[in-house]
Amino acid sequence: MLGEEEAGPTRSRVDNTVNGGTFHGPHVQAGSVGTVTFQQAAMPLVIPGTPPPRTLPGAPAHFTNRDRELARLVAAVDEGDGAPTVVVLVGAGGVGKTAMALRLGAALRDRYPDGQLHHDLRGGSPGATATPSAVLCRFLHALGVNPQYVPARQEAQADLFRSLVADRRVLVLLDDAHSAAQVIPLVTGTPGSLTVVTSRRQLPRLVAECGARVVHVGPLDERDAVLLLSRVSGDPAVREAPRHAEAVARRCAGLPLALCAAGARMATAVDLDWATLEREMTREWNDPTPAGGDGPQGTDAYEPGTHGPDAVSAAVHVSYAALSPGAARALRLLALRAWPSIGAELAAAACDVDVAEARGLLAELAGARLLETAGTDRYRLHDLVREQAARWAESEERPVAVAASSRATVAWCLRTAVAADACVIPGRWHLGPRYDALRDAEPAHPDAASALAALARERENLTEAVQAAADLGFDDLAWQLCEALWGLFLRMGFHQDWLRTHRLGVEAAVRCADLRAEGRMRCQLAFGYLGMGRLEEAEAEILAAREADRRARHPRGEATAIESLGLLRLRQRRPAEAARCFEEARVPARRVGDHRALALLEHHLGRALRGEGRYAEATAQLERARAMMRELPDPYNEARVLTSLGETLLDAGRPRDAAAPLAEAAEIMTAEGATVQRGDIAALRARCARAAGDTAAEERYLREAAAHHRATGSPALAEVTARLAELVATPPEEGPSPR
Repeated sequence: MLGEEEAGPTRSRVDNTVNGGTFHGPHVQAGSVGTVTFQQAAMPLVIPGTPPPRTLPGAPAHFTNRDRELARLVAAVDEGDGAPTVVVLVGAGGVGKTAMALRLGAALRDRYPDGQLHHDLRGGSPGATATPSAVLCRFLHALGVNPQYVPARQEAQADLFRSLVADRRVLVLLDDAHSAAQVIPLVTGTPGSLTVVTSRRQLPRLVAECGARVVHVGPLDERDAVLLLSRVSGDPAVREAPRHAEAVARRCAGLPLALCAAGARMATAVDLDWATLEREMTREWNDPTPAGGDGPQGTDAYEPGTHGPDAVSAAVHVSYAALSPGAARALRLLALRAWPSIGAELAAAACDVDVAEARGLLAELAGARLLETAGTDRYRLHDLVREQAARWAESEERPVAVAASSRATVAWCLRTAVAADACVIPGRWHLGPRYDALRDAEPAHPDAASALAALARERENLTEAVQAAADLGFDDLAWQLCEALWGLFLRMGFHQDWLRTHRLGVEAAVRCADLRAEGRMRCQLAFGYLGMGRLEEAEAEILAAREADRRARHPRGEATAIESLGLLRLRQRRPAEAARCFEEARVPARRVGDHRALALLEHHLGRALRGEGRYAEATAQLERARAMMRELPDPYNEARVLTSLGETLLDAGRPRDAAAPLAEAAEIMTAEGATVQRGDIAALRARCARAAGDTAAEERYLREAAAHHRATGSPALAEVTARLAELVATPPEEGPSPR
């Protein structure tokens, strides 16, 4: 609680405080809880000027052949005859499905000028697969949707995604799918669009429901395998020692992942020839167990397509054996968790080195083809490489070193999240001790927007860090990470991640026997449920949070929980119970001396009284709230109170008295640039004019409201235009918001 709502033009139709922060979106309708402001932002649905998304990575530099498969894919697109096309590339891990999909995307890019979207679904990493909801959120953001308008539920996200691309020619690449259920919500269904899926599984449901064309991707034949080796190694000596190069290619079983690792070994080694590399790979094939680790089995898998994982293991081990000690250790430690992306800062934390040294280690691993690029200065481990490296970590690293590296990596994630969260919602109260160190420090980010962008970039790593902390018993870090993710989830949604991480946060706080942390986690979890419309579960968490904070004698947390319950009651249309909650929340709020929180509670009480039909009491209550807001001062929230006052007077049958506070509210909101609120106020002023029988004024205010609602994509537009249709012969013309 305790008055942390934002000021300025991004204020909402409904202001609430809950646990710190601002909750965006049309799915929240009730007042204020704790320290969170629930709001519909005064912004358009799609940010004007957003360019078509171009998130497709570039095609690999050493792509080789696949002419037959590419021709089949292009033919499938050409045969679509304007219908949406879905193609699925199926093959074993390391066979080159992603490379072929990227090559196809590069070849067809000009056919899809309205956007190219890409996401790694991480189907090869059990427990770390991307959810459809998280991918949809990323796609909606890339398409320019204001985070405030991204729905909480996956079904609504999918509907909005398909609506936005309905008239666009877009290409969507979904890499490494685990199941059809993971893919179907992401298929556009737009005529002329293309969805490309890669998977190690057949996914017959995509064929049945989406008419997908399946193309099987097998290993390269020996000629193309040797050609790829030559291209990666840059070694013309392939032509001089074809027998040994061909033997290396056979050891790689035609798998591009293994071939690239072997070729990179030749490219980076000094005084290494193909005969020596063949002997090394043969040795690893026959005796693959380094320092007690597991490796490939069998000695006669020479034909392409046989013993694929063994081929990858042998090639990876040859490259691993040639690494510097620091790079080899980095590979082992980075393989301890399935990090979605790896940057220099994360690697520095895992390896206990400075960032400059970490960059060098990552460059060495990428040069050896043991890391794949995943964006600018970002890398990822192919899951086959990660599984092998994790076995080496188990056999070569001491348990205490593994634990220290894991905790240091999670702690880096926590520091990163805290530094950004403190900029997203400055002034919010916290329990985590790492916020204390920031009080006298320079902000880590210049503004809230850049801080939120930083959190969004690291979101997948941060949520993986919560899981890692829970799995490894770092309970103190688990709940603190959840606290630091509050601003990200409030502003940008990702509700599935919100619920998953905060359930872990509650469990961690309970194991810590920290009642204050438990209360904090339960309140934050409650608002994840609230955003999903799961009110019973939200209520259970709020009640449990209140009990935990009472037992902890933590008035600030208790006030947050009680006020949260009041807002829930308002949403449930139980205003009398809401009023009792707000009155109860006054006691701890007064105890900690937060005047802003008390002013907000007065406003909420006025709204609750109006909901009960106690208009005279509500009017007096709102007048007191207005005086308190003016004394703070807080012009935006003063205008919110004036709007509530005008609405109360309208409901009481006093439209003439309502006109003045609504006019004053409109003037303040115009100065604040609050477009959403200006639309709401204009609609209320139209009600005043209608009650007075002034048809011309009603039409003028309705047109003003329609212009504002159209600019923001507000669902209230339908009601306003329906009334206009009744009032005049033709609906209002689209146009800019009136000034």
